[in-house]
Parts: sequence; C-alpha cells; structure tokens
Amino acid sequence: MIYPEFLHKGDTIGICAPSAGVGKKLESYDTAIDYLKQQGYQIKETASVRLNDPRGGDARTRAKELDQLVTDPEMDMIMCAAGGDFLDEILPYVNFASIRKHPKWIMGASDPTGLLFPITTKYDIATVYGLNAGSYDIDPVPEFVKKNLQILSGRKTIQKSSDYHMKTPSFLAEKIEFDTKTEWLANIDSLDVQGRCIGGCIDVLKDLIGTPYDGTKSFVRRYSDEGIIWYFDNFSQSAEVFYRTLLQMKYAGWFKGTKAILIGRVLFESSETGMTYEERKEFVRIVNDEAKGRIITSVGALLDTVEENIAIMQYHEETGGTMAMLGHPIAYDPLDPEELYRNYKYMADSTNL
Repeated sequence: MIYPEFLHKGDTIGICAPSAGVGKKLESYDTAIDYLKQQGYQIKETASVRLNDPRGGDARTRAKELDQLVTDPEMDMIMCAAGGDFLDEILPYVNFASIRKHPKWIMGASDPTGLLFPITTKYDIATVYGLNAGSYDIDPVPEFVKKNLQILSGRKTIQKSSDYHMKTPSFLAEKIEFDTKTEWLANIDSLDVQGRCIGGCIDVLKDLIGTPYDGTKSFVRRYSDEGIIWYFDNFSQSAEVFYRTLLQMKYAGWFKGTKAILIGRVLFESSETGMTYEERKEFVRIVNDEAKGRIITSVGALLDTVEENIAIMQYHEETGGTMAMLGHPIAYDPLDPEELYRNYKYMADSTNL
C-alpha cells in the first residue's frame, strides 16, 4: 500500500468541497480553520469551498478543484470541507490517474467516503476517514480531535471509546455538550484481533457496491493474509436498511477474510418495523400476562444471534410462556447440518420451555 508523506509543522493543507460547500456555517468553519493555523499549518482553499450550497459547485468543477490540489506541489495534504449528499456525482470526472501519480493524504468524513473508498480499494493508496476541515471548531478541543492531528503527523496513538458523547448531533445542537454516557455493545465479551482497516459511511458505501468505483474484491484478496477489519459509520439508515446493506455486502463478496466489524453509533435511529429488542420483550410480557391460565403461548426464536434467541426465550419462560419455535435468521449460512444442530441444541438446553 502507498502511504503518503505525513504532515509537518509549516506544511500546507489544501481544502476543497467535493461534497457540500460550507457557506451556511462560515462562522464555525472559520473557527476550525483558525485552530488548524494555530497548530502550525498553512491553509489554501479552492474557489468553491465557501459556497452556500449542498453541492460545492457542479460535478466537473468539484472534480477539477480536487485535481488542482492533487497536482499542486505546494499542497502537502487535502481535506474535504464538509460532508453532504452528492459527492458521487463527481466520480466520473475525478482524475484517479493524477491521484495515483501524486499521492497525498486525503481526509474527509461521511459523504467523502465516496472518494476515499475507491482511492484506497482500487488504487491502493491509504486515505483517512476522520474529520472534515470544518470539524475542528469544538471548544474545548476534545481528545479525538487532538489525536486526529497526531495521526496525520505520523504519531501512533491508542484510541479509546469516549466516556460521553453528544445525544444531539453537533450540527443540530445549540451548544457542544457531551451529555450521554457511551456504552459498547458486542456479541462477544472480548476480542484481540489484527487486520487492515477499511470502511466509511455505510449510507455511501451502499451506493458504491458493484459500480466501477468498487474495488473491494481485489482489496480483500490483496490483503487476505492480514485479514480485514471493517468500520461502519451509520448516518441515517434504519435498522432494516442497515441489515439489508450488510447482506448486500456479504453477497457481493465484501466480507471474505473479515476478522471483525466495528459499528459506530447511529446518528438518527429508526426502524421500519417499529420494534426494538426491549419493545419485543415488553410485547412478550403483555401477551403472557393476558394469556395466563387461558391460552398456551409460543415465542419465535428468530432473532439475529443465538444469544438474543436464548435471552428472549428465557424471558418468555420467566413471564409465563410455554413453548418456543426455534429458527435462525435468513442470512445464517451454517457450514454443515451438525453446526445447525449444535446451535439449536444449545438454544434448547438453555430453557425449560
């Protein structure tokens, strides 16, 4: 893999707007730029960065301004100004040959996934899914922002989950306040794994599957000996769309050689079927309460993991349930009948239903 030159104090960071312009938040954007300058970096913006528009110019213009920074020998790194919704429009006009000839760190978050992902998977150039240029405006500066700049300067850091996070997205909040305790959820107690990280905003990645800008199959083959660790940033996919996207990725061969998957907090939680796990438990309790002494009740063990199925069956038994129908998710692909039998027996042995 090609690793561009890391940043040094006095280097120049070029900023372009391959996604949205920053015109509607110029005050906070200027605060972010001031912070970068205070850290010792020089800043150069392309012409469309400060547009007040969900598109930082038409598709050809945005791609051209990106190329200006790529080919400019004075530019040491490129940051995307902001996220948005329409970066994919520029992909037919991006000069990937130029990026390959003049490799520089390119960093963005959210919609810029559409640019970073093909650069890394198709052209084997490392990119940074981290912050957009307008994201250094938080005061006081949190640890993850400081570590972002440390990584860009080539310093190795140990990253840890935050103790608290903002319940309301920063771009909707009246003030920056880390008011919600961060909790990790996992299907195992601990994991010690190594591999090559790839990922980004899953809302954007979904749109790349199977397109000319999807280099995933060759990427996972290239690094099959190391293994792959995926990371997904879910902006607004519902639980069902997120699940179907994972299925689509699996069917497209994206998960071959995968060792682990990291999933960030969902920014806008939603469910098309309208039932969370806790709501499902409450539904089971109400049914068993109403049926007590009159009707035999059965719960379907058809959740996504064996552990979830065991938990719902045990709760069903605890609240007066009688029977359970064993099953498995449609995407479950057992190696052989014995594996299926072991999982069913494990679930059956966990309860007296």
